[in-house]
Amino acid sequence: MIALSSIEEVPAPPLVPVLQPIDLDHLSRMTLGERSLEREVLALFDRQAVMLLARMNNPAPAVVLAAAHTLKGSARGIGAWRVASAAEAVEQAVGDEAAALMAALRAAVEEASVAIAGLLRAH
Repeated sequence: MIALSSIEEVPAPPLVPVLQPIDLDHLSRMTLGERSLEREVLALFDRQAVMLLARMNNPAPAVVLAAAHTLKGSARGIGAWRVASAAEAVEQAVGDEAAALMAALRAAVEEASVAIAGLLRAH
């Protein structure tokens, strides 16, 4: 039997989105603190987000839903909580509501992209 006192606690992601476009503590945990891996996943996310937003210009709801779902998961992986929240809102929206929420998603992705560019320059 394992004693509860010997189990290490791992902090959960915040329930309320953090103020930064990228949660650096979360990113560090997900990449085990490896700077080169952080750079790689940030660059990959940035490219993927642009591609997924372009795909979401498709009027087919299934395409928009799939792209929003993928973007939400990727954003959660790097700690881009605003992007994840905006993508989730688009994913759960119905009809014309999704189109209205796309502006917020695009703004969140742009904010994350600017932050990622700064992080990549700084590393």
